[in-house]
Amino acid sequence: MDIEKIDGNLLKSAFVGAVNYLLLNKDHVNALNVFPVPDGDTGTNMSLTSKSAIKMVEKTESKDVHEIAMAAARGSLMGARGNSGVILSQFLRGFAEGLTDVKEIGIRELAYALKKASDTTYKAVMK
Repeated sequence: MDIEKIDGNLLKSAFVGAVNYLLLNKDHVNALNVFPVPDGDTGTNMSLTSKSAIKMVEKTESKDVHEIAMAAARGSLMGARGNSGVILSQFLRGFAEGLTDVKEIGIRELAYALKKASDTTYKAVMK
């Protein structure tokens, strides 16, 4: 089955799946850690930040993709750990902002949201 649109339920599932994949690979990400210093905790910090994001997403009863993405952004910011957690929260904030007024995510909406996420993240890191 090909997926052509992402609705709120699928977006929630995608967030949960992404976090679970990160949790499974946390040690690998820790080993890759080089920014801003090679302290080996990026995977741990991103995992803790992501768990906080998912808690907020799971509390969200809305099926609106923008509201779900905003919940992930808020949860990640509130639970951000270390520099990598703050950076991840900025990525999620940009992603959510890229979904403003979007009801279902198609390929164009996804590309725009990811570009907005990237731009927001780079601006935050530059500061």
